[in-house]
Formats: sequence, structure tokens, C-alpha cells
Amino acid sequence: MTVRPLLATMMFLGTVVSAQNPAQPSAAAPAANTQASASASASCPEMATALTGLMARDMRMRDWAEMARYRDANKNIAAPARNDARVVFMGDSITDAWQQPRYGGFFPGKPYVDRGISGQTTPQMLVRFRRDVIDLQPKAVVILAGTNDIAGNTGPMTNEEIQGNLASMSELAHAHNIKVVFASITPISEYHVRGVPQTTSRPMERIKAINEWMKSYAASHGDVYLDYFSAMIDDKGLMRAELTDDDLHPNAKGYAIMAPLAEAAIAKALK
Repeated sequence: MTVRPLLATMMFLGTVVSAQNPAQPSAAAPAANTQASASASASCPEMATALTGLMARDMRMRDWAEMARYRDANKNIAAPARNDARVVFMGDSITDAWQQPRYGGFFPGKPYVDRGISGQTTPQMLVRFRRDVIDLQPKAVVILAGTNDIAGNTGPMTNEEIQGNLASMSELAHAHNIKVVFASITPISEYHVRGVPQTTSRPMERIKAINEWMKSYAASHGDVYLDYFSAMIDDKGLMRAELTDDDLHPNAKGYAIMAPLAEAAIAKALK
């Protein structure tokens, strides 16, 4: 365990011990005693959840780009046949979840490889691009990324930084004769609000700006722009309510719209 999460765990446990043994002398500062008193009502399940969260965050920090996620799977993929039009989908949870049976499966019968990882941002994808895309020797890559950068999953990101990471992925792909499909960031909505609305954490203005940049970049660099966004919005400019259950991720109806658009974009890239 790294130092910072370990200290946090020790502080948490110290608070719990103090709360459960109020008669025991403590050398902690008054502020710490106040914190201990406030946590006296913490239940065992709550403590277990907190500790599990700390451990999970620690493990993720030790493999920041999650290189281990597909390590074994990549080893088990044979080199593509000469005429095999392998396509890798690089992305975040929207790509990752596409494999689930409830969403219709991931392009059954197609030589497509899903390399999405939930929660990821463009710098993380860029770090694992060689391992999870280039080394698999695809004919094309479909990149769907940016929404988590806007939300700040790995820290604040400017539009220019997001664009730079996307451009770097395109450059790496071109250097290895891999065609590039830039998928637009999918829209968000505020029809199923749980806590902070997605329209707050992922402002639509930024989504539109990144999408416009991708469209322009693709046109000037020989890439293909895949426009999910326009096909999924309603008359308010938000993701149609029936296409998502949480205002961010597509449901089965959402993926049913996305799949043929992706197929058309891939065909265009490989022409």
C-alpha cells in the first residue's frame, strides 16, 4: 500500500478505535477527538465499505493506466489473418459496457476487439495505446474518449489537453498503418438525475467543442469522424431520455443506434 492511502487508513482506524473506547486517553489534538466523536456512529458495514474503497483506489493508483486489465487477453489473441479486418475499440465505460449481453453483445461475428475501461480518460488511454491497440495489429481503431476528461476523473483537463491526447493516438495509429475513426463524445442529459446532474459535471458546451475539433481534425488528417452525438439528441439538445437510464451511459436502445453508425464509419475507414 502506498504511503498516502496507508496514512488515510490508519487515521480512519484510529478514529474508530477512539470512538469505541472513549475512556482511553488520547494524545490526538482536539480536532481529532471531535472527528472521532463524529464517527462514533459508523457501523461495521460502513467501515468495511470505506476500507474497501481505500484499497481499490490504492490498487488503481499502482496501475494508473490499468495496463493489467487486458494483459492476459492480449496474450491469447492470435495475430490476425492476412485478410482479417480486425478493429479495436478504444474507450471508457461506454465501450467497456458494450460487451454485456443485455446490450445485444459486441458486434457478434465481427473481428472486433473491445478494449474499453470504465472511468478512463485520454491520458490513460494514450499510455496503454501500444499494448491494447498497436500490438493487436488491427486494420482500424475506433476511439471514443473525452467525457471523463471533461468530468475531471484524473484531474482537471483543458480542451486543448484532451485534443492533444487524441491527436497523439491518431499519430501513433498512422505510424503503424492503422486507420482511425474518431467517435464523437455521446450526449448527456438530466432526465434521470441522481445527485449532481450530468449536465453540470459534463457541460454540453465542452462536449460540443471537442466533437467539433474531432470532426475538423479527422477531415484534415485522413481520419473518419463517427457522429453518435447528432443521432442521439432530442429537441432540447440532450440525450434522448429513452436511450439512457442514468443520463450518461447508453442503454440497449442507445447501443442499437450506435452500432450501425460504427459499422458504416469502419467501412468508410477501410475502403
